[in-house]
Amino acid sequence: MLLTDKRGFSLVEIMIVVVIIGIIATTMGNRLFGGLDKAKVKNAKIMMQKISDALEMYNVDCNTYPTTDQGLEALVKEPGGEPGCDSWGPVPYLKKIPKDPWGRPYIYESDGVEINIISLGKDKKEGGDGFDKDISLQDL
Repeated sequence: MLLTDKRGFSLVEIMIVVVIIGIIATTMGNRLFGGLDKAKVKNAKIMMQKISDALEMYNVDCNTYPTTDQGLEALVKEPGGEPGCDSWGPVPYLKKIPKDPWGRPYIYESDGVEINIISLGKDKKEGGDGFDKDISLQDL
């Protein structure tokens, strides 16, 4: 028996399949990347809490928080010359200063009495909405 009917897919049929695959891929990609962004925000909050805990230990030893000028570096290396801070350490409060999940340094603000730690979020700029929104220790 000879088969003489050689039908293939038409260009329209192929294009319909490609569009459907594109729609499915876009939907799944948005869900995947949305989950990744959500995880980064959660990671930033966890890291801020860890830094805050180290700042609390510093405060217990030195009776003050590092100033904005001293920065988070005071948790890694003794600032020196601070009156009343003879009890620093003996080991650093943090091994190294972490960066936020988007690769930027955390912003540290303190007058010696109150502290705040800020991440600028996904857009790396002040302000924003959604995953671009700034994350602050005061918001935790």
